[in-house]
Amino acid sequence: MQIKPYDSSCLDAVVRLSLRAWEPVFTSLKQVLNPNVYEVFYPEHWQVSQQQAVEAICADENTNVWVAIVTDPSASQGADKVVGFTAVKLHPEDRMGEIYMIAVDPGFQGRGIGSALIEFALKQMQAAGMSVAMVETAGDPGHAPARHTYEKAGFELFPVARYFKAL
Repeated sequence: MQIKPYDSSCLDAVVRLSLRAWEPVFTSLKQVLNPNVYEVFYPEHWQVSQQQAVEAICADENTNVWVAIVTDPSASQGADKVVGFTAVKLHPEDRMGEIYMIAVDPGFQGRGIGSALIEFALKQMQAAGMSVAMVETAGDPGHAPARHTYEKAGFELFPVARYFKAL
């Protein structure tokens, strides 16, 4: 597996893998959120909102995006396959780097790719002079694998509560 800078030729692959990776997350959110609140966040199908979010972050010149690539032995001539990505924002005023987005194709999860992307992102943050790294996730069951990966990487939970009420 290699981690390379994102380029626009990877966009379709990044969008596809992210939609597959986040499907269990959105299934979980739909079950735990008030339906009216869920509808406010995702007025169209969640896939539309998520695709737009991924496309926007990949196009954002203030965000660093990298892709995890493996050689696909089933493809002719061993073509490269995008199996994960991470998007990092730097906040120099706080000396903080943020893993803004990260996803690994479900067919490649459990192989250390997410951990490798996190470690790579942390090294990039350090090289840029950041002193703290941050990643945000949710507390629902669909986000449990992400929480496990972040904790395994040494992230510590910052106790915060966010409440919503449908009006």
